[in-house]
Amino acid sequence: MIRFLSFLSLSITFLMSASHVSHSDAVSKRIQKKVQKEIKSVFKVETFNLEENSFKIPANNFLQASTFQEIHAQNVLQGYAFIGTAPSKTDSFEYLVLLDKDLVIVKAKVLVYREDYGGEIGSKRWLSQFISKNRDSILGYGEEITAISGATISVKSMTASINHFLYSLKEFNNKTPS
Repeated sequence: MIRFLSFLSLSITFLMSASHVSHSDAVSKRIQKKVQKEIKSVFKVETFNLEENSFKIPANNFLQASTFQEIHAQNVLQGYAFIGTAPSKTDSFEYLVLLDKDLVIVKAKVLVYREDYGGEIGSKRWLSQFISKNRDSILGYGEEITAISGATISVKSMTASINHFLYSLKEFNNKTPS
């Protein structure tokens, strides 16, 4: 009986960990698909390569994780893709920022939002406030970035997260080798 319970416990643990991996793989694939769709649409390219850039954006209270990638089409730099993870009220959300070659934001999109409330931060109209911002921009909650009732934490989090990202870009040298 003890062996059976040990086996059962081990099996349940394995199944739970396997389902967790497959869930995060599914989220990751969903994010990749959305990122690819946005890049094709914004940069008007059908085929492209994403290359991890060695420049690292440090994490902080509002930017839990991030990736910074170069977008190349036919071996020519088109721009950059930044995917950030920011905290919401009880969870976190992923968002995408696309930048042109001069590091100016051309698109912002919420990729995965996990809260029951506050999903309005995913609206195109609200996200359009980030377009044309660059590493010299300072975004103020309630000033340059409007508040959203019911999404206060997420709005503040995304605003602070993007501010941190843009400020970090001051150290980034985007000159291509000659």
